[in-house]
Amino acid sequence: MTFKPAAWPRKLRSQTWFGGTSKDNIYHRGWMKNQGFPPDLFDGRPVIGILNTWSELTPCNAHLNDLAQRVKHGIYEAGGFPVEVPVFSASESAFRPTAMMFRNLAAMAVEEQMRGQPMDGCVLLVGCDKTTPSLLMAAASTDLPSIVVTGGPMLNGYYKNERVGSGTHLWKFSEAVKAGTMTKEEFVEAEASMSRSPGSCNTMGTASTMASMAEALGMALSGNAAIPAVDSRRRVMAQLTGRRIVQMVKDDLKPSDILTKQAFENAIRTNAAIGGSTNAVIHLLAIAGRVGIDLTLEDWDRCGRDVPTIVNLLPSGKYLMEEFFYAGGLPVVIKRLGEAGLLHRDALTVSGETAWDQVKDVQNHNEDVILPAAKALTQSGGVVVVKGNLAPKGAVLKPSAATPALMTHRGRAVVFEDIDDYKAKINDEALDIDETCVMVLKNCGPKGYPGMAEVGNMGLPPKVLRKGITDMVRISDARMSGTAYGTVVLHTSPEADAGGPLAVVQNGDMIELDVPNRRLHLDISDAELAARLAKWSSRVTPPASGYALLHHQHVQGADTGADLDFLKGCRGNPVGKDSH
Repeated sequence: MTFKPAAWPRKLRSQTWFGGTSKDNIYHRGWMKNQGFPPDLFDGRPVIGILNTWSELTPCNAHLNDLAQRVKHGIYEAGGFPVEVPVFSASESAFRPTAMMFRNLAAMAVEEQMRGQPMDGCVLLVGCDKTTPSLLMAAASTDLPSIVVTGGPMLNGYYKNERVGSGTHLWKFSEAVKAGTMTKEEFVEAEASMSRSPGSCNTMGTASTMASMAEALGMALSGNAAIPAVDSRRRVMAQLTGRRIVQMVKDDLKPSDILTKQAFENAIRTNAAIGGSTNAVIHLLAIAGRVGIDLTLEDWDRCGRDVPTIVNLLPSGKYLMEEFFYAGGLPVVIKRLGEAGLLHRDALTVSGETAWDQVKDVQNHNEDVILPAAKALTQSGGVVVVKGNLAPKGAVLKPSAATPALMTHRGRAVVFEDIDDYKAKINDEALDIDETCVMVLKNCGPKGYPGMAEVGNMGLPPKVLRKGITDMVRISDARMSGTAYGTVVLHTSPEADAGGPLAVVQNGDMIELDVPNRRLHLDISDAELAARLAKWSSRVTPPASGYALLHHQHVQGADTGADLDFLKGCRGNPVGKDSH
């Protein structure tokens, strides 16, 4: 892509606040000076907002204040004026009912901070799952020059000489306790090894996936995604990002210049190669909707279908993010895609270089971590989109985390009407279920949960686990943690609470999953399905007020990104009127 930088110097957006001698200018500038800023910082140099999602209730981001200082150093070095701005931080581990419910609220709040305050460019300082997409959505909506720097993953955990991946081993050990192969005491002992340093999940979960997506989209500097949080090179990356955003403002290099259809296709193929989280589907669809790119579920299936999964990381493989970084990180993966003809090489990035130019000379330092294509975890990676009378608008499945023998399966439905129904029944020895059944969970979509929680990877019943069975086909309108695994069909659309066919599945119905042919079928007649739907009514009580009500009324389906309908599209960053 050819990009022509804007002329410099020129009057910047921030100068409508700080430039000149009017009452309004003195009002804005004078109050800022109570912090001890020298007068020449207001002389027309780029004002850079460091949008910091630090919070002690967002553990993945609790170290970001240190990185913010490094970003400031870089901005000052490049001749900019940094201002740190705390923004909404949606914590994956603490927010109830689910952080996903607040992704759109965070994006809306950050968008208005960007639009309503004197920023010429922004550094998006993120880490935890929803913080990365929410700030990218905001940046896409305002189209201010913006660049991502993530907090980085935790160091490896170990328990009894086994690598412990954050999240992944939580599910694994929990199932082992239910199966009777691990004691509660051992489970508690293992907890200490799950989170042994600052940073986000050390598996290829959603946080690491979205860091990779930011880099693959071209919205972060090359190499950003995999550097461990406590590695000194993470601080270097933050400082270099601070330097770069100043030049981006001078060049007027905006998200709309970078977030093209080609960039999204690069990201989709990268997600396939790394065995990334299914959550990337819903987030990239939402980001594309904000910048005005027509991205669909079909694009995910088309672009990812023939991409081998070559990153050998949990939950799909055996290593963790620390080894991925030492092997060369995401630049090696992107180079591999380019060599295989699976990369739009000329896609523009925040560095000012193309996607290909910044990776063409990198080397793979460990071919057991970043595998040769011939030894890929799966030759057809990515995210599979299945459709049929049970999912007219699509559902997704992650092949690299699934059991190959279950990719074609027909089984009897065991239905849970909602997550509470599941919790009440799953441990009951009288539950009529075996490993051939298909577990079906309803009313856990964007409207139904509310917020679409990560409950799609339902734990198996103890009586099945005791047989040594570790996977079954599971279907829901929910999401799944990026750290989770299994033959799990997710994001079934339309969701049950919107009157989708999932809502009328009954115990004993036969369901067919045919991944090779992209089919998900409820084995009843069209007439029977229509009759059931005609009798259906929602069992979910809408929220009474507040953001929860706004969300319920305006959230769209998972197939389009689960954004709020009135937030779609780029609204720009007009200066607006001064009221003083």
